Amino acid sequence: MARHDASELAIRLGRQAEAVCRHYLSNGRRQGRYWTVGDVRNTPGRSMFVRLNGPESGPGAAGHWSDAATAEYGDLLDVIREALGLVDFNDVAEEARRFLSLPHPEPDTTKTPTGRTFRMASSGSPEAARRLFAMSQPIGGTLVETYFRNRGITALHGTGSLRFHPRCYYRPDEQSPTEIWPAMVATVTDLAGRQTGAHRTWLAPDGSGKAPVETPRRAMGDLLGHAVRFGVAGEVLAVGEGIETVLSPRQVLPHMPMLAALSAAHLAAILFPPSLRRLYVIRDRDPAGDVARESLVARAASCGIEAIALTPVEGDFNDDLRRHGADALRAALKDQLHPKDLRRFMET
Repeated sequence: MARHDASELAIRLGRQAEAVCRHYLSNGRRQGRYWTVGDVRNTPGRSMFVRLNGPESGPGAAGHWSDAATAEYGDLLDVIREALGLVDFNDVAEEARRFLSLPHPEPDTTKTPTGRTFRMASSGSPEAARRLFAMSQPIGGTLVETYFRNRGITALHGTGSLRFHPRCYYRPDEQSPTEIWPAMVATVTDLAGRQTGAHRTWLAPDGSGKAPVETPRRAMGDLLGHAVRFGVAGEVLAVGEGIETVLSPRQVLPHMPMLAALSAAHLAAILFPPSLRRLYVIRDRDPAGDVARESLVARAASCGIEAIALTPVEGDFNDDLRRHGADALRAALKDQLHPKDLRRFMET
């Protein structure tokens, strides 16, 4: 039996675009050369337009669609996925073959399964980020726990901002095929707790480390000023760049609210809660980290917030935790914390 990849399936669906729309977007209707409907999940309305004819591929291809209300776009494989609420690309492909009356492909155990992502995800919108996080599961008992354990991080209380997706799409670039890897998915939220974005860390299949891909970490959505949060900030807050970097001092400061800004540039731009009086800046020992720290400390001072830098011995606090252990990390942080916070936050 022939193996039909995503591009061929999309072309075949495009040849029957109106029939696909009538079946999966039944709440819409034809208007000239387009099928109009509320959105890709078959909501009644008229903001989404599907091309019913055109070339087989490229700009203006039959089956390509866009939603004027949300800026989403994609092809008919994306329609099948979203209209039926499917997550696994194999299920999407199977449904497309069923609709097209194509044979099942031969099992292929020699290659990493290839998939196809909903294009909204690659566009990086907050809506795509919310959808990805909603499709993911709590991290308890998953590869995310294994990954953290291999990084020396075992205190995972209050990490509801992190989830696990067992088959998260990864595409190196626009010309490359889509791959599927397990991933840690983090929700990025604003000061009011509203999700504005998501961050993905693709993992090795055994959780031993990050996936062997060119860019194993990527963010999507609106990140500027926002962060991945652990605990609710009050008068005291600790902030850092990476998730692993922030969760490392949390091993010995389990009750201190913390956040990960995900990059040096975003660390410098985080927004301060109105109640904040003292800010701990978890440093990374690199030039970008130094610039971010200086900028953040200056901003905090201008707002009347006391800012204290927490400096690792090694490159970052996860390096410290893994190489020297929790007791050494605790001793190092004791010398850097405000006396009031020693009594309030440090685990003894």
